[in-house]
Amino acid sequence: MVWRDGLNQGKVSGFQRIWRAWAAVILVLVLFAPGTRLRAQEEAEPGPEEPAPAPAPALSAPPGNTVPRPTEDGVFFADVLVRGQPVFQVGSLTGLSASDRAAIINRRIAGLLSQVQELGTVTVQLDDDRPIALLTVNNRVLMTVTQQDADDFGLTVAELAQQWADRLNQVLAQPNLAIDVLQRLDSTTRQLLDDTIVLLPSLLGAIVLVGLTWIVAKGVRRLGLLWAEQTEGDRSTEILIGRLCYGGVWVVGSIVALGVLGLDFAALLGTLGLTSVAIGFSLRDVLSNYISGVILLAARPFRISDQVVIGNYEGTVVQIQLRATTMRTYDGRLVYIPNQQVFQKSVVNNTDSPVRRSDVFVGIDYDADINVARQVIIEAVTSVKGVESEPPPLILVQDLAPSTVQLEVRFWVNSRRQSFLQVTSEASQAIKEGLQAAGIEMPTEIYTLSFRQGAIDTISAIVTEGGEQQERG
Repeated sequence: MVWRDGLNQGKVSGFQRIWRAWAAVILVLVLFAPGTRLRAQEEAEPGPEEPAPAPAPALSAPPGNTVPRPTEDGVFFADVLVRGQPVFQVGSLTGLSASDRAAIINRRIAGLLSQVQELGTVTVQLDDDRPIALLTVNNRVLMTVTQQDADDFGLTVAELAQQWADRLNQVLAQPNLAIDVLQRLDSTTRQLLDDTIVLLPSLLGAIVLVGLTWIVAKGVRRLGLLWAEQTEGDRSTEILIGRLCYGGVWVVGSIVALGVLGLDFAALLGTLGLTSVAIGFSLRDVLSNYISGVILLAARPFRISDQVVIGNYEGTVVQIQLRATTMRTYDGRLVYIPNQQVFQKSVVNNTDSPVRRSDVFVGIDYDADINVARQVIIEAVTSVKGVESEPPPLILVQDLAPSTVQLEVRFWVNSRRQSFLQVTSEASQAIKEGLQAAGIEMPTEIYTLSFRQGAIDTISAIVTEGGEQQERG
């Protein structure tokens, strides 16, 4: 009845024992690093080639039939765990608490499960001289079954040892999937923790280097922008120089930081060499646009707010980016032109020069004095606001038409489209009014028609017949 009373006490406090056992396992996992635990396992366990040693004195059976005494924390029994699953309970021994004994057994089982070697069957080895049994697997001792354990559960040593061996074989042969996943996650997390601890100096050095790179990159970009503002005078080029300086510092800093982390640049370059062809084919259009954008920003065929003609589009340049150029047409539409197309097409920059020449054509009568007409036209053009005095207006005889003398009037105005169109319109109006005021005729085209004699007689007859019919009517 003594062992039954002890067992009943263990059942009453079953939840308490489970929580405390888990707390003890978590405390052991937190306090000991995986490397330390493995070294402790190697010291506590025999090697795979060594014979099974004799049981430790701490695991020997106490004299007499006694009830296991509670330890300082009040625990009578502790769980033996396989992949986190409770299999059975062991009690305390003289000089060894139930929690410590279970922790030793759990550590040995975890050490076997962490190895690549396939697990064998748990076997029972009885000692002929003493009432104890050894549970072994893969020539390693897992635990010792003592007479005290047999007395606790009301069985013989051989029966209890065989019962525990059967339970271990069953759990080891059919692992719980969820528990196995949790154990693998736990081992992976601990391995990452170990690697992090080993790489902590390199990691801290790389983080410090990244911070310095960020500070230096911002400073270099600022210096690049200041230099560009003093030398270039073009906002798009200033932005390009700032970005190139910023990116260049980051490239150098990243290479050094990866070197601190131990990256093998030879392997990296080899990998990039294998993938460069595929990347080039898949991103050739994108890369072509970016390269064309860099060339355009460096060559500067136009700048922001310039009025240009690119292919079928004409308007004002709004933005120049590495991938595309943005243009707003004169009718208010916004056009995004890929830089590759801009680079391949002819570009007409209407506002590269502050002034632009405008041409007006006018026809005068053959009887008019060309010199007088020139003087009148020059006075009319120069009186228009917006016409540049230098270079002076120029009047050329452009063509001798059948009925008029074609004069070409050339004068210079502001190159912006609105000013160009408005001033040209006002100049045309002033030329027309000036010639009329001077009495110089601007005849329209005169066409001379020639008829043969037969056609003339037919027309005369038709006209005569028509007149007679009107008289009779």
